[in-house]
Amino acid sequence: MSVSVALGLVLALLTAFGSVAGFLYKFRGARSAPRVELRRPIRSTILLFGSRVYLLGIAIGLSSWVLHVGALALAPISLAQATVAGGLVLLTVVANRLFGIEVRRREWIGVTLMAAGLAALAATLSGDAHSAHSHYAAGTLTVFLLATGGGGLLVTALFSRQASALAVAAGLEWAASDTSIKALSAHLGALGAGVLVQPLVLVIFVASMVGLLISARSLQLGDAVPMIALTSVAANLTTIAAGPIVFSEPLPAGQVALVVRLTAFALVVVAAALTPPPVRAPVKT
Repeated sequence: MSVSVALGLVLALLTAFGSVAGFLYKFRGARSAPRVELRRPIRSTILLFGSRVYLLGIAIGLSSWVLHVGALALAPISLAQATVAGGLVLLTVVANRLFGIEVRRREWIGVTLMAAGLAALAATLSGDAHSAHSHYAAGTLTVFLLATGGGGLLVTALFSRQASALAVAAGLEWAASDTSIKALSAHLGALGAGVLVQPLVLVIFVASMVGLLISARSLQLGDAVPMIALTSVAANLTTIAAGPIVFSEPLPAGQVALVVRLTAFALVVVAAALTPPPVRAPVKT
């Protein structure tokens, strides 16, 4: 493993800590804010930002996002996202012990399975950790971003009153943003500050803000742990998938390593299925 990749993974680990704390503060802020109206995004965003607790969550989340940018620039996207996803293991503990949020047994089980999946992912990382793998084909990136970002919007339009669906939709929007950040990092050496005027910057901003609004609505409709978990799973799994699909990151060598990685993804999906509560959360009006 190169020094730069190792540094990227350290930044990804710090991102994971900040992401969990920021998400939980945003949950509290969203619950105290007026109802988010997805058809009035600007007004709803302004009202959300009127909550000091929500703003604190945004500030913490923005700090972790800056670290995330560094992680994506230095490490392969699948490794960085697997490390960030590891922060989800902290979710139930932090939510229960520090924020006083009730965590159901099925949520503890779901997070445990998720941790097992992430550990299995870690067992197959050695073959990928030699370079940042930032290069991509423009056509492939465009199709992936349209499918991911467009998919998030489609899910939102079809299931605007279902908290779990909105949580997944928010994760898809953030996956589009993270993939764009990774692609933009390929031009950093040649363009320097000039990357700030690239079209992908607009994609990053729009996808991030849309995801933020959709996520806030999911937090108003559902419970903290399942909604945060679903958003994180959708964002991380989709962004990890961008590694081999968009950036030609190599798949694990050998059948055993490949089976282990596929099993890891299956465990994370099962964990996501277990995490939502058995009954629908009351809708905030």
